[in-house]
Amino acid sequence: MRITKFGHSCVRVEHGGTALVLDPGAFTPDAAQAVDGAAGVLVTHEHADHWTADALRAADAPIWTIAAVAEQIREQAPDLAERVTVVAPGQSLEVAGLPVQVVGEKHAVIHPELPHFDNSGYVLTCGDQRVYHPGDALTGPGEPVDVLLAPVCAPWMAVADGIEFARFVAAPRVLAIHDKVYSDLALGIVDQHFGRFLGQDGLEFVRRPDGADL
Repeated sequence: MRITKFGHSCVRVEHGGTALVLDPGAFTPDAAQAVDGAAGVLVTHEHADHWTADALRAADAPIWTIAAVAEQIREQAPDLAERVTVVAPGQSLEVAGLPVQVVGEKHAVIHPELPHFDNSGYVLTCGDQRVYHPGDALTGPGEPVDVLLAPVCAPWMAVADGIEFARFVAAPRVLAIHDKVYSDLALGIVDQHFGRFLGQDGLEFVRRPDGADL
């Protein structure tokens, strides 16, 4: 299995010659490169930092996503609508031959006075390894996973929240995502905190530059 971080929350997972891409959005400068040759694209929720029409158009791959995103695609990019399959929380599916479990249904609360958006994460099973991308939620996968793609900074999350989420999931390896909100200086502090507390629990935490593999 190969996991490549492509900026912010966009991650490419390759196994057995098949590549799936999650959340190629506006904060991912190389989103077109990320989806190149992909057999499928998974989108967790409707915010622009997690999907753009241009990124989805950069490949002819099928798209799996929740109903709220499918509706936006129909409105903003109707040429892509026929490639979309709508998924629902708790659903088990197979994407390009890889088992995928759909997890959760709500974005983390940004502010009590703002709408509470839908969000579903995905557990990808690649041979004997499970990879979990939660999107913008701190919802556990409901099963043991080997790699957690963990949000580390966001308007809806304190660093302590992210650390405790990673501890709760307890994946042996934790790869930082959702990291374009803070400056490089602040991310250095984030790395220290995640590394310290997860290390105490025997969990490996890493944050990779855009385009780098786990």
